Amino acid sequence: MMGRQRSRFMFVAEETAAGITVTPLSPACGAEISGVDLATDLAPAVVEAIRAAWQKYLVLVIRGQDLSLDDQLRFAARFGPLGERKKAPEGLRERTEGIYQTEKHTLLVSNMKVDGKPIGAFGEGDMWFHIDSGYTERPYKYTFLYGMELPSTGGNTLFSNMYMAYDELPQPLKDTIKGRKALHIHEYKRTEKVDTSGDISHSPHWFHPVAVIHPETGRRALFVDRLMTARIEGLEPAESERVLNQLWDHAENPRFVYEHVWKLKDLVMWDNRCLTHGRTWFPPSENRLLRRCTVEGGPLDG
Repeated sequence: MMGRQRSRFMFVAEETAAGITVTPLSPACGAEISGVDLATDLAPAVVEAIRAAWQKYLVLVIRGQDLSLDDQLRFAARFGPLGERKKAPEGLRERTEGIYQTEKHTLLVSNMKVDGKPIGAFGEGDMWFHIDSGYTERPYKYTFLYGMELPSTGGNTLFSNMYMAYDELPQPLKDTIKGRKALHIHEYKRTEKVDTSGDISHSPHWFHPVAVIHPETGRRALFVDRLMTARIEGLEPAESERVLNQLWDHAENPRFVYEHVWKLKDLVMWDNRCLTHGRTWFPPSENRLLRRCTVEGGPLDG
C-alpha cells in the first residue's frame, strides 16, 4: 500500500515569485527550499514565500547553508521572538544539557564529550516521537535545527503530520478524545515514561487538549506524543493507556511520516503545533552535533 502511494507521488518543484524553489519531499509533509542563502539579509518577499511554503508543508529543508550562530538566530527571529532554552534543575544540568550550553536561545544536540562530559543534550540512540517543550504552557511554535557534524548512518529525524493523523482517526476514537486534555510531563532524570500516580510537582508538566486547533490555519491536529504524554484527563488509568497507545500507533503510521536523512549544513525547520518528531538510532561511536533554536509559542486551544 505504502509503495503504491509513494509511486504516485510527484516531486514537482515550484518556483515562487520571490525566486525560491519549493520541492515536496514526501506525501506526508516536508519540502526542500532552494535558491536562498540564509546567511544574508533576506528580502521580506523571500521570508513570506518561505512562510507560505512552511504553512503548506509543515517542515522545510534548506541545504548547503554556511550558518554562524548569529546567522541562524537572525533567520529564526524573522518568524517571531526567539525561544529561551528550558533549563534542567541545577544538579542535573551538566548531565542532561551538557557543558557548552551557554547561549540562552540555543541548544546543542550531541553525543560528543569533552573530558568525559557531554557537550550537548539528547545524546545517543533513537528517540521517541515528541513535541519540543510540549510539557510547558506555551510550547515552542517553531524549531530550527542545523546539521554541524553527522554519523555515517542513522540519526535521521522523523516527522509525523498530526493534521493527517487527526483527520484519519476512526470516528469512535475522535469521540473518545473530544474535549479532553492530556498531561505532558518531562522527567529529567529518566529516559522512560514517568509514573504519574504519585507526586509530579517536581517535574515540569502541563495539560493540553488531545487535539488542538492550530491558531493560524484553524485546522485540528493531534497533540500527543509517545515520549512525554502521560495520561488523558478524565479517563481511568487503564483506559487512558489504551487510548494513548492507539493514538501513538496511529500517528506513527509511516503514511503520515517524512524521514529526513541529514546532510552537513542542512537547516531543518518545523512547526511544533502540528508535527511530532523522533530520531532513529545511530552508531554511538560516531559524532553527531546539531544546533537548535526556537521561536516562542503560546497557549493552545482545542
